[in-house]
Parts: sequence; structure tokens; C-alpha cells
Amino acid sequence: MTQITLFDQGDAVPMAQIAGCDEAGRGPWAGPVVAAAVVLDPARPIAGLADSKALSARRRVQLDAQIRAQSLAWCIAESSVEEIDRLNILQASLLAMQRAVAGLQCPIALLLVDGNQTPSVAMPCRAIVGGDAAHPAISAASIIAKVYRDRLMADLAGRHPGYGFERHSGYGTAAHQAALLTLGPCAAHRRSFAPIRRLLTPPR
Repeated sequence: MTQITLFDQGDAVPMAQIAGCDEAGRGPWAGPVVAAAVVLDPARPIAGLADSKALSARRRVQLDAQIRAQSLAWCIAESSVEEIDRLNILQASLLAMQRAVAGLQCPIALLLVDGNQTPSVAMPCRAIVGGDAAHPAISAASIIAKVYRDRLMADLAGRHPGYGFERHSGYGTAAHQAALLTLGPCAAHRRSFAPIRRLLTPPR
């Protein structure tokens, strides 16, 4: 398939002018939320694109390198922990998506976004629930966002040892909860999230 119909009506949009966008890190208790936008090259298809959560870590890393090398354009952007706490996680995720799309260095006629919400962007945009498993450009975005964020969390683990960020990427695992009870929250934790907020609220 080399074209997609704009909102199921009107003119078909060439695949080379379609960007896919997805985020990584809405659920964790720590670290920024990351978004990526990708424009795939129809002349250089990438085999094996899928929802990043369905791939092994090793396969994600392999595809990440291929996506960066073979795409017409890609961009990764973040919203910080401070922005998550100030705006809420949904709005911070949409802001990261907006930044990623703005960083693409090629003309875009249509943006496809995983989920049921779309960022504020200049071009037509379609939200697709389950889009990271259904459309290759969104799959590609989900993969490079996930690989980037996992590496970022491994780096945060070096700056904030003891929490295990390199293993769970900030998600609320039993090991993460145990570390929080021992160490308390660090600067990388999202204070607006209920588990962290409860730890910071003095008992009455």
C-alpha cells in the first residue's frame, strides 16, 4: 500500500507524506514521557514493524537502528517530569507528540496517532486506537520512542541509584515500590502520581 485515504474520503495521501506518532512512558511513576514521529520511505520498507510492546528488547534495538537509517524523517521529543506534574500526563504526552511532529524535516500531509487523542498540529490528524499494531509508521514511532526512553531511564539509574530504573523503566513494580519505601522519592519521580503523592503526604 502506497497511499491512504484522508479521513476515508477525498484525496489519497502518498505514504511519503504520512507521519506516524506514538508515545512511551505514560504509565511509569518516574522519568519523562517520550514521543516519536516517523515518516517511512515507501522505497525502503522495513520488515517486522509492530507494536513495540510485542517485540523483544533486542529486536526493538535492531529495528530502532533500521528506522533511523531508512526513514525519510524521524524526531524524538520529551515532556519533563515537571511538565507532567504541572499539566497532567495526558497533556504532557500530547505536548511531547506536538514537539516530535514539529521536529520533522519534511512536508507532512497527514498525521496518524496511536490512541484516541490527537496533539495540536498544523496538518490533518487521525487518532487510531491500536494504531501501533495496525499502521507501520505508528509502529516505527512506538519502537524508537520506547528504545530512547529505556536508554534514558538506564541513564537516570546511574544518577539515582537504588531504584532499579534500568530494569523497570520507572513502572510501579514490586521492586520499585520497595525501593521507594526505603529511599523515598527522588527528583525523577512524578509527584502528581498517586503512589508518589501518598509517600510525600504527611500522615494526619
